[in-house]
Amino acid sequence: MAKVTITLDADLALEVMMRAGTTSPQDAVELVLRDYLSTDRRTIARTGGTRDGERLLPKPPTPEEG
Repeated sequence: MAKVTITLDADLALEVMMRAGTTSPQDAVELVLRDYLSTDRRTIARTGGTRDGERLLPKPPTPEEG
């Protein structure tokens, strides 16, 4: 797998480490990114993509059968 080097502000790195409960900033950022990607996929699966907006529109009235 390819490696990427990211430069972060020290305060941001410490905040991520504290919230993720890790001792390494690299591990913390990796956990946050993995969680973000998995959450994004679940959200899209639940709500649909951008082309599913039509299902949220009100349905036109149907003619009454009589």
